[in-house]
Amino acid sequence: DLAVVAQMADHIMVLRQGRMIETGATHEILFRATQPYTRALVSERNAHPAHFDMGSTTPILTIDHLSAGYGRAAPILSDISLDICPNDVFAVVGESGSGKSTLARAIAGLITPTGGTARFNGETLPPRINDRPRDLARRIQFVFQLPDIALNPRHKVFDILARPLRFYFGLNDEAVRVRVEQLLTQMELPLDIAQRLPGALSGGQKQRLCIARALAAKPDLIICDEITSALDQLVAEEILKLLEKLRREFGLAYLFITHDLGLVEKIANKVAVLKKGRMIAQGALGETLVSGRDPYIDRLLECVPQMRTDWLAGIETARAAQIQA
Repeated sequence: DLAVVAQMADHIMVLRQGRMIETGATHEILFRATQPYTRALVSERNAHPAHFDMGSTTPILTIDHLSAGYGRAAPILSDISLDICPNDVFAVVGESGSGKSTLARAIAGLITPTGGTARFNGETLPPRINDRPRDLARRIQFVFQLPDIALNPRHKVFDILARPLRFYFGLNDEAVRVRVEQLLTQMELPLDIAQRLPGALSGGQKQRLCIARALAAKPDLIICDEITSALDQLVAEEILKLLEKLRREFGLAYLFITHDLGLVEKIANKVAVLKKGRMIAQGALGETLVSGRDPYIDRLLECVPQMRTDWLAGIETARAAQIQA
């Protein structure tokens, strides 16, 4: 992240595929880069936010007073309520340890809530994924943060995508072959990777494969848990563009777990803010992530890196003045 590097370094070297593209003083790289690749890295943070058409206001997912944790000794979430509608990109933000991933796992049925209820398209959502009817289970899919952990390294790409097609829809071999090719095309992946193992793919390709596997189930809601945090800026930007394209094409809704408020401002239309397992605010993006609403939100906004070399020094000066006052 160049915005972070800008606070720590007085000189930047830009590499691409093992070659030096450009080098220079930090200010020169940020504001007077000469190479297209460098300019693309710098401009990534200035991308325009997604556009949302007014869709259905009937929620597909309703969570009422959800509490969850990892056994009685480790409660994490308390009294969480939210609604997600078709076409929403509902971001959940907060500091590390605030309960974001725990909320995602509870909704997906990967951990059992300790309280509260959930409904999906008006139907009660059983707490555990193993207790959910197959057709209900397929409608909520999960894309994990680290594809290296989420993908079986011994299964070829074709087999990874074929499994949900056979499991949820009972497709025969020819129908599976056709659908796998469609999924790879939709993910903008070459067809010849179908016979490769995940270890032969780049980080961005692996994450596209994870998204393809989720899409294979024809879900209504995809839960994305920090799915771009392990990718470089440009690859992450391409993944976000792909998700936006799929949302528009298939009317998907996303629950997007992230700590990056700069990213949230580009992709989301709704947001919930968690602090120590409790929801302190939620609503439309432009009405929730605003200065002055809550001191905690102010701190989160203040910590979004800015593409200026004096950003961090300015924060330190302001905090020192607050302490003195």
